[in-house]
Amino acid sequence: MIPTGALAVTPSRVQIGEPFYVRIKLRGEVVEPKLADCCLRRKPNVQSQFNLATRGLRFLDDTLPEWTGALEVDDDPALDGPRTLTFDGKDQGAYPGDPRPIRSFGPFRWTAAGMHFLRFTDPAGGFTASANAMDVSEDPPARRVYWGDPHWQSFFSDGLRCPEELYWFARDEAFLDWGALSDHSEPLTDWQWDYFMAVTNAFNEPGRFPTLVGQEWTSHNWPDGAGNFGHRNIYFRGDDGPILRSRDPGADTLDKLWDKLRGVEALVIPHHTASAPLGADWSHGWNPQFEKAVEIYSVWGNSECPAEQGNPRPIRFNRGERAGRHVVDALNRGYRFGFVGGGDIHDGRPGDDLTSEQGRYFELFGMMHPQGFTAAVVPALTREAVYDAIQTHRTYATTRRRIYLDATFDNAAGKSTLTVRAASEDGVREAALVRGGERALTLTPDEDPRVVQATRDIEPLGPDEWAYVRVLTATGDMAWSSPVWGGT
Repeated sequence: MIPTGALAVTPSRVQIGEPFYVRIKLRGEVVEPKLADCCLRRKPNVQSQFNLATRGLRFLDDTLPEWTGALEVDDDPALDGPRTLTFDGKDQGAYPGDPRPIRSFGPFRWTAAGMHFLRFTDPAGGFTASANAMDVSEDPPARRVYWGDPHWQSFFSDGLRCPEELYWFARDEAFLDWGALSDHSEPLTDWQWDYFMAVTNAFNEPGRFPTLVGQEWTSHNWPDGAGNFGHRNIYFRGDDGPILRSRDPGADTLDKLWDKLRGVEALVIPHHTASAPLGADWSHGWNPQFEKAVEIYSVWGNSECPAEQGNPRPIRFNRGERAGRHVVDALNRGYRFGFVGGGDIHDGRPGDDLTSEQGRYFELFGMMHPQGFTAAVVPALTREAVYDAIQTHRTYATTRRRIYLDATFDNAAGKSTLTVRAASEDGVREAALVRGGERALTLTPDEDPRVVQATRDIEPLGPDEWAYVRVLTATGDMAWSSPVWGGT
């Protein structure tokens, strides 16, 4: 067995001299694990009767079942740390007794400020891989960037795997920093909801892997979507909250949903908003207390704007999109959303989906896309800090890559300045300023094709005018900063 690639993850922000570790998982052929006697199976389960979903999905895995060998770290004069990363077949895996090549290596340290990339090579197999971009600063970062996927389904509805398996995978195989199981609430009983909250709270570990208590309120009028209230994920700041089902008479409209949440610290996030049968009808209004963010991207695609306006990943599945339901339509109505990205995964792999390998996904996979991420820019890795980042628009969204993005708008004395720092190990094609839904400025890399770093004077935003930065990488992945508004 020869590795064909790797998932390699490092922190996005560190200080000069600060120790850090790289987490690596070696990839190989995509396989469907065979069933095994549950009494003999290692935990967490990757093979069970719960790994066949109603949509025809089966759990797949692309991690090498076992491997011993060494990776060589590329020489970089600014890097202090080991130059050989050894998988010994023993001290590896995501859980006890797991022989797969999944391991953390370090400590490493950067000795110079700037944007850095940790690269390594398998000298035997020949592949070369790079971890995500790292912003190295002279001073301790006041806020750090932590990566999460807040949108998964389990076998309790129409996905794969149980809640424990999903959290374990997200933390220890996808290397996410935080996450949230937000399964469809409609099939859940009150007791099952108690169980969901208990599992989420059991995995909540500040500083290592915070979790949010969440659910998906699933309101749609199938198949034409007429009069839709849309799908909305609900997250609670604390360790519990009420279960809210769109089928219950007391919570079957948005107005009733707001009444149920009165006095509760909760976020309500619409997603796949542009979908013709399942999206959001913005004419129902916007609740500024609860609707602080919109999920701009998931496996469904990009709800930012229509394909004819340059969207390279529009929603194509099941009647495609409906005009007037895109995110820019909501912003033009005055709805003040921050941006998050999510998985909406059903394949049992939050943070590292294999959607493209399913063949039949939602009856016709060719119309789906790789999942998305949310980057939370926070002073500490806690549940409350992640929740507050979403609430205050200190998040940005990406497709399934940890793209670095820091977009700052400085308004003073009638003058506005935009500063952008964007980086990706895949290379950056452009960073565009989107203003009122139109491209207003395009920035490209200078010396390093992986990095855009620029400051430009721009016309000040009007009182209700909005703008954000959209990044496109050389491989077609994307990132979106949360919008800012004039007068704020």
